[in-house]
Amino acid sequence: MILLQLASLAAAPREAVGLNTGSIVLVLVYALTRWGSGREIVLGTAVILTAFALAAAADRTPAAEQVGGFVFLWLPGVIGAAVRLWKTARERQLEQVRSREREQLARELHDTVAHHVSAIVITAQAGRVLAATDPSAAVQALDAVEEEGARTLEDMRAMVAALRNRETGAELAPPAGVADLKRLARSPGGRLAVDLRLDGELDTLPPAVDAAVYRIVQESVTNAMRHAVNATDVVVRVTAQQHTVRVSVHDNGHPTGRGRDGYGLTGLRERATLLGGTLQAGPGPGQGWHVEAELPRGRSASGAHPRPRR
Repeated sequence: MILLQLASLAAAPREAVGLNTGSIVLVLVYALTRWGSGREIVLGTAVILTAFALAAAADRTPAAEQVGGFVFLWLPGVIGAAVRLWKTARERQLEQVRSREREQLARELHDTVAHHVSAIVITAQAGRVLAATDPSAAVQALDAVEEEGARTLEDMRAMVAALRNRETGAELAPPAGVADLKRLARSPGGRLAVDLRLDGELDTLPPAVDAAVYRIVQESVTNAMRHAVNATDVVVRVTAQQHTVRVSVHDNGHPTGRGRDGYGLTGLRERATLLGGTLQAGPGPGQGWHVEAELPRGRSASGAHPRPRR
């Protein structure tokens, strides 16, 4: 634009650049404030002001029109800055959701380790008492300690790679799991009926996967209650396979206002990814909203043992 204005000033007779040619500047002003860095915004603003000044001088525009043109020129810049601030705020909120999900995993890791270590201590104390009178019982106690310790290490490996911050003040309470889904289905607290079916060996899931399955179903049912228009029921299927656990939740309503992931689904997707699984959510092929997740079991069912539940 500057080169065109200089050419216009030097032309004989002088040719006005025209609005059609200058309209591209509006796109550049928007892009500058929307995606430019701080230094680029400063330099770009200087260039734009130079072009504006040359255009005003070349066309001999009245002062009132210059003010109006200046406001019109920078309107896309204001819009770009507003969109940038909105996107930045949303990204910050999404990051906070992911951070809270990691904190929840840290608390569950704390609870799991505390539970297993307590069992190890109690078993070791029993073995020491029985060692003098029944050596075989002491050997069995050592076997139980070894198994419990191996299980604890496996549960820790499932989560600790994703955790970076130290957590304090975690409550010693077992997280909700698959065993609590029936209670969730009986009392959804809303207008929808929950059709729950559990298939396969689900009592031997690692605690992290067990809690993740519950969280996925809970969040999906809650979203259906809040957002599914004209829905009457929610179908929940949890299927345990040899190496994975599949979770499917869908309703029969209209997914109005659910065109993109909310913060709850973002947190669930983060949790599934941290555990090595996947989660997809969106409108179904016919109607309703579908949530599909697949999580790794972590160990085969033959080598696992059910963990104590509340």
